[in-house]
Amino acid sequence: MPLPFLTADRAFDATDDVALPFDDHDQWRRPYRPGPWRVGAAALALLLASFVLLAAVIIVAAGETPGAGLTFGLAALFILGALRMLRVGTWVSRHGVRRVRFFSNTTVAWQQTAEVRTAQQPVRWLGLPRTVQGQALILVRHGGEQITLLTDHNADFLSRVEAFDRAADTVEAWNAEYGVAATR
Repeated sequence: MPLPFLTADRAFDATDDVALPFDDHDQWRRPYRPGPWRVGAAALALLLASFVLLAAVIIVAAGETPGAGLTFGLAALFILGALRMLRVGTWVSRHGVRRVRFFSNTTVAWQQTAEVRTAQQPVRWLGLPRTVQGQALILVRHGGEQITLLTDHNADFLSRVEAFDRAADTVEAWNAEYGVAATR
């Protein structure tokens, strides 16, 4: 018995002209799936948080309330860090492009972009100081400032070249649709 409601990849009929529920261009969305490195690191952080929470329960059972509070706080930091790690990346909407980092965000309106292009250049490997030769999706503002949106060696695209190409093409398409060239 087929259960099509269980799969997200089921084919839609060509006659379906109904917009999908997530097809709202005003909402911020990531134009790609998080990569296995990012998801794995977040899963490890959540696993560590579960052990810290277990330790906090044991500390509470032992009657050491101040130590338990500190341990619960440490577990909460691990959980918040894992959730933030999953939010890191490039997000697009009709309003612009947003680069979310672990501690900061940068939002650029499409009207402020001169171009979005892919370039071969040294890129950081998994965000570490070590650089390797790779591809980067670069946003150039009207003032000449360049912002690297994606690289093929970050936690989302390491060993996933096709996924990087699809994500870069998607962000370039959003720029073509909502950027300065589209408003002229």
